[in-house]
Parts: sequence; structure tokens; C-alpha cells
Amino acid sequence: MLGSITNFFDRIVRRYLPDAFLFAIILTFVVFILGIVFTSNTPIEMVQHWGGGFWGLLEFAMQMSLIVVTGYILANSPVVKRLLGKISNLANTPGQAVVLVTLVATIACLINYGFGLVVGALLAVHVAKRVPSADYRLLMASAYSGFLVWHGGLSGSIPLTIATEGHFLEDVMGTIPVTETLFGGPNLFIVGSLLVTLPLLNRLLMKSHRSVGQIDPELLNLQQNVIEEKVEEVTPKEEMTPADRLENSKIVSYLIGIFGLVFVLYHFITNGFDLNINIVNFIFLFLGVIFHGTPRRFLNSVSGGVKNAGGIIIQFPFYAGIMGMMLDSGLGDQLSLWFVSISNEFTFPWLTFISAGILNFFVPSGGGQWAIQGPIMMETAMSIGADTAKTALAVAWGDAWTNMIQPFWALPLLAIAGLKVRDIMGFCVMVLLWSFIPISIGLLLF
Repeated sequence: MLGSITNFFDRIVRRYLPDAFLFAIILTFVVFILGIVFTSNTPIEMVQHWGGGFWGLLEFAMQMSLIVVTGYILANSPVVKRLLGKISNLANTPGQAVVLVTLVATIACLINYGFGLVVGALLAVHVAKRVPSADYRLLMASAYSGFLVWHGGLSGSIPLTIATEGHFLEDVMGTIPVTETLFGGPNLFIVGSLLVTLPLLNRLLMKSHRSVGQIDPELLNLQQNVIEEKVEEVTPKEEMTPADRLENSKIVSYLIGIFGLVFVLYHFITNGFDLNINIVNFIFLFLGVIFHGTPRRFLNSVSGGVKNAGGIIIQFPFYAGIMGMMLDSGLGDQLSLWFVSISNEFTFPWLTFISAGILNFFVPSGGGQWAIQGPIMMETAMSIGADTAKTALAVAWGDAWTNMIQPFWALPLLAIAGLKVRDIMGFCVMVLLWSFIPISIGLLLF
């Protein structure tokens, strides 16, 4: 039965799911129509909301583009290639490959979501090279499945936000420490359950899935520079110009690399273990500078990495426009209020999770989603006596849950993989269906 269901979703997705860019355009029209039908906004007003929000994710788009580029740079260095190669040596069979990739990606995403996306994808490439009989699409889907736990981990934006003094809802709800959210019973149960069951689920998908067509063998050499050393022609020293000497100087790389790492050390000393997306990019960038040895080798790697960021650069503004329509038209508020109207003290966190999962299709940013749902859900939770910490967690897990079938967050991984969203989404549907069970148990019974 599992095989039949998996193959069904895989066939449907591969046949009908468009490219991720077209998916964003379709969502744009869907939200535009919903805003006209369910709110008092006119078509012109909806277009204004869309255009007004279009550039709202520029900073975030740059951050995610740099995650791909700096991750590629670091992975293309000899040191990291050897490290990922040693880890991939732990897998000798397709089953071991799937379990290894899932487990490493999940743990990495618990540490930091940007770090986990890149590490999971790069490890999957190395494992595919070592175990070519493994299903490459399933390996990448396994890497992406680890991203499911990010909002319950150390970089979860909603739990960290409400634990910080001065957050925008402090007057309504005060602050809630991470001991009640990230390290509370519901979250520990959900994270623990998924950490154990996701590798097993993906292993079962491998056994039950009937491959529909073969991936081009060239994809096993994907991002050739990441897997294999690239031999460069080096100009003899006696023929170098002063500019050539600077470009091939290890001293320059080591000096600026150490300069960056000193700041990283200072950051952790003064802020504790604050592994945010900017500091992850900072670490990746300056380790890449050091590990490549010379500015010239570093810049050659940059050129390869930039090619992978195109999808993020062009698609994130469209999602920002969708978010603008959802927020400014009041459509996101209406969705949240409808779920509030059918809730009671016991069911409220679980129904909040469902509503957050739906809203995540249109507002796939944890911070943006919290800005829409946070005020409504927290005020309601307090008025009906529902657990506020669990309610905030419910929004976080709803945001993370439907990421499994929302291409927005898969873009960095797909850029590294060289795949289309339809190649992995059939497997991700199965992850979505399974994860609904432990998340629901955690929110209802703990």
C-alpha cells in the first residue's frame, strides 16, 4: 500500500507540478482572486498590495542566495570535500545512503536551517557518487525532509522571537522562554519522533517505490567542482605580474580569513550561541577563503556558485508580492479568524497548526507568518485559556510542516542538486502525510 501511494503521488507530481517559478505565479493569481472574493478589496487594490510588497524580501533573498553561493564555495574546498567524502563512506548500500543523508540533514537543520539545507544537499551529492545505485531523487528528498524540524530547533524564528525582550507582541503576551517552547514537552516529543522516524520512513519509501524513469547519469556528476578536484593551470612564478602574485597569494587569503574568523569568535563570546543566518553565511564565506588557499581559487569557486542562485533571485520577489497581498488585504487575518471561530481551549493549538500550515503556502516565511497570525492567535489563546507557549509552537510547526510541499525553501537545495521541484515533491508528500501524526500528538496530548 505504501508503494502504491508513493508511486501515485510521484506520478501525479512529475506530470502536473510546474516549475517552481510557475508555481509562484499560479499562487499569485490564486491569492489575487481570493482577495477579491473574500475581502472588500478591488482588483486594483490587490495589484497595489502585490506591487507594494514585491521587494519586501530583498534582504532575505540575498541571505538565501549567499547560503547557496557560500555553501558551494566551502564545499568546493579540498578540506570539506575530504570531510564529506569520509562521512559518505559510512554508506555502502542504497538503504544506508538514505538513512545517513536523512539523519545528518535533520541534525544539521536542528542546529541551523540554512546550514542544514546546504549540508544535507551536499552530503547527498557525495553519497550519490559513492552509492550510484541509490535513487538520486530520493536522496535529495531525504535531505530536504530534514528541513521539517527546523522551526523546532535552535534557529526556530518564532520561539526565539517570543523569548526576546522587546518583541512586537510583548505587551500582549509578555515573553515565553525557550524552556517552555523548544525544550518543552510537546516540542521534544515532536522533534524526537521525527528524528527517529524520518530515516525509517525514507528507507521504506526506497523499498516500496518503483522508480518512474531514470535520472540522467550526468546528475551523479552534478556540480562537478564540488565532487572532483579541478586541475588549474598555474602561471610560473617568474612570469607572474604583481597582480598575478596578489591573486595567487596565500598570505592575502589567510590574513582576511583570520580577520573574519576573529569577528565570528567575538560574536559568539558576546552573544552566546547565536547561530543566525548572517553568521552562518559569514562562517561559510571566510572558511571558504582560508580553505581555498588563494584569492584566485576562491574567485573561481565563486563563479561556479553564483550560477546556482538564479532561481532564488528571481522567485523570492514574487513570494514577497504574495505576502503583501495576504497581509495588506486582510486575507491572512480572515483565515486565522475562521479557525479561531471553530476552536476551544483544547483544540485551539492543533487548529492553529492546521491554519498555519495552510497560510504557509502563501506566506512561506516564518517571520512574515508570525506577523499575520501572532497577534490574532495569541490574543485568542489568552482569552479562552489555551496554552500560549503551545499555541506559538503550533504556528511554528504549521509553518515547517507544509514546507514539505512548498517549493520556496527547496530552492537552495534544488540549485545544488540540479533537479526540478517535481523530482522530489512526490516523496515529500509522503513525509508531509506521516509527519502530521507526531505533530498532532505532540500538540494534543503533551
